[in-house]
Amino acid sequence: MNRPLAALLSCLCAAAPARAQVMEIQPDGSVVTWSGPTQFLSTGSRPLSPPHTPRLGTSPPRYAAPSADLAREIAAAAARRQVSPELVEAVAWRESGFNPAAISPKGARGVMQLMPATARALGVDPDDQGANIDGGAAYLSRMIQRFGGDVARGLAAYNAGPRAVDRYGGVPPYAETVAYVNAIQDRLSRSAGR
Repeated sequence: MNRPLAALLSCLCAAAPARAQVMEIQPDGSVVTWSGPTQFLSTGSRPLSPPHTPRLGTSPPRYAAPSADLAREIAAAAARRQVSPELVEAVAWRESGFNPAAISPKGARGVMQLMPATARALGVDPDDQGANIDGGAAYLSRMIQRFGGDVARGLAAYNAGPRAVDRYGGVPPYAETVAYVNAIQDRLSRSAGR
């Protein structure tokens, strides 16, 4: 390799920003992905940054449960929006791992990860935990109704948008959406079996 080309390649490599991800494997085999600055100070400590919403087939721990306050808000929103509380809880689990401070890389906020435009359309403040959950339950209910009561299509629409479900005539073949629908259905079937 000639000298100028080698120098150019080394400069380009040195200029590339470094990114790190930490993947934490839970006892049940699920994976939580942490991005951003991390620092493990001792065994059992956590990275400094909050976990991002799990991506491409990863899920929060399967048996994670909401706090008592969050469970009450989920049950109340589900009753108001006439959606199964177990389904709303499973969506909240998959969306944010029940973390009210969760913000996705795309800007979705809160427990049920409402996008700012969706929150505005629903007339809710995405940073108000109760309003966020109620708005998420309302949107989920709308998506299920839009697709004739088909929960899988409603979930896919919550994740990928209703136009994607229309375009593919069902759950879109996006890896993230397929994993999302499967993870929620798996959690629901496991909770039904308990």
